[in-house]
Amino acid sequence: MPAKSLQELVDLARTRSPFYAELYRDVPQTISHLTQLPIIDQDAFWAANAWPGNGVLTGPLTDAGVYRTGGTSGVPKLSPWTRTEHADSVTAFGAGMVQAGLKPGHRVANLFHAGELYGGFLYIENALHFAPVENVRLAIGAVVSADYVADLVTTLGVHVLAGEPMRLSTVAESFVKRGESADSVELLLFAGDLLFADLRPLLSRAFPKAAVSSLGYASNDAGLVGSPVPGDDVRVHEAFPNRVIVEIVDDATGEPITTAGVPGRLLVTNLFRTLMPTIRYPAGDRAEWVDPERQRFRLVGRSNEGARVGAVAMPAEEVREALLAADRDQFISGIQMVQRRWDGRDGLILRLGCLEQPPAELTEHLVAAVYAYRPLYVEEMRLGSIHPLTIEWVPRSELLTNPLTGKLRQVVDERPPA
Repeated sequence: MPAKSLQELVDLARTRSPFYAELYRDVPQTISHLTQLPIIDQDAFWAANAWPGNGVLTGPLTDAGVYRTGGTSGVPKLSPWTRTEHADSVTAFGAGMVQAGLKPGHRVANLFHAGELYGGFLYIENALHFAPVENVRLAIGAVVSADYVADLVTTLGVHVLAGEPMRLSTVAESFVKRGESADSVELLLFAGDLLFADLRPLLSRAFPKAAVSSLGYASNDAGLVGSPVPGDDVRVHEAFPNRVIVEIVDDATGEPITTAGVPGRLLVTNLFRTLMPTIRYPAGDRAEWVDPERQRFRLVGRSNEGARVGAVAMPAEEVREALLAADRDQFISGIQMVQRRWDGRDGLILRLGCLEQPPAELTEHLVAAVYAYRPLYVEEMRLGSIHPLTIEWVPRSELLTNPLTGKLRQVVDERPPA
């Protein structure tokens, strides 16, 4: 699908989408710059983007692929892509894989998650199919054991492993425990989370001849974002030209950041996605410019709108909803998610403010409620990719706040720099 100009995209959205019609009610008819448009409020966006009675889509859902992005098990957030939008996205992403190091004839093990409307596995499978070089696609997925994957790598002489960082590390651990290394592997491609430095020694032991690169940057909701930039810094990406506009804005004011090295929230505008437009949409990550003129940016962590534990997204407001629904006696007086990393794995601590010490059984009940809301967390935990969820009760005054605005920091990232 040809990319639209910003003016065309805005005209289409405000004409055909009730959500955007209301959002842009006071916006001038002629748009010359993105800053004339409001930043999407995710709560409002997803409140309108529900079934039945969807108010975000610009047309009927008749020919599309639907992915799931967050949401409770009962009310998932659904992100539809038309046939042409999806084809355009995976074609661009496949070309980015070549920049990441994919070579003709490479045998690629796809270790991403599939099913329950999750898009990772299918998206990567399609991107490999449309990549501009020949490749052999091995549709393994994420539910098989690491030993099974290691056996396949050895038997088939796999050249490339593609998966979330923690999934790659569990396969690496299988080789190390055997006292072996996978010399056939030339490239490790990761996506779904940042790859932290503490995984590098393990990956190097298991895959001594493998380069490491990002697959690229995309998400089910924000869509196509950036292609990997060759080099030592695997966090650097470049917005797909003529398809995507990336902005980095100040966390507190929302004003655009134009100076390299200054971190802020990352916003995405897709110029070719028209069924579910994403215009100045918060991607959920923080970034800083490396080269603003070339739209090159470096990811520096998740924004305060949600946490990511390994490959598992934990939206702040939805975790809050699950906890409060389970807290019938209302012991909770504040909720903060703390991301930590130890022993080579991510972990999540739910720091809960309280006025009086709750009974021990409530803690167990709340953990079970979050697991029920996010079964993928339990699956990743059982695979050994992440630590079990823990709850820390503290006086409400000990919850961290933004020193500038006084607002509660929903997510505190205490993980070490990559």
